Amino acid sequence: MSVNRSVTRRLAAILIADVVGFGRHMERDDAGTLARLREIREKVIDPKIAEYGGHVVKTAGDGMLLEFRSADAALRCAIDVQRAMAVTNQTQTADERLEFRIGINLGDIIVDGADIAGDGVNGKHRTGSVDEESDGRSCGRSGASRRNSEGARRTQA
Repeated sequence: MSVNRSVTRRLAAILIADVVGFGRHMERDDAGTLARLREIREKVIDPKIAEYGGHVVKTAGDGMLLEFRSADAALRCAIDVQRAMAVTNQTQTADERLEFRIGINLGDIIVDGADIAGDGVNGKHRTGSVDEESDGRSCGRSGASRRNSEGARRTQA
């Protein structure tokens, strides 16, 4: 039986992030890791998402799926988060640092209630394929998102 529901599509910049070595952190101190991640979300990540006009589509453990209206906004958010985390991590031991791996993709998405799907979400820059050996300071972008954000910066100059 097929459900006859209208499909809404749009172009969006999708940011996918997770914590490098999250399993290791959880094995060492699960309650402490979750508390630190919650604090980082409240103090660093959520304000940056709001500042750049993005919104949280969903979270799962250490993973986040965010949507932005432009690749430039997603990239600026990612850079600000990585810079803030670099400062925060200066006071942490190597084992205590929470470092984020971030991928950005620009593409068409299908809106399904509060969820999204499609090539824009399933792009080649899922966080695991950005850089498996990431140092937690990198931000990967697809070719389309790179062209979009570089064009936006040239226009603003």
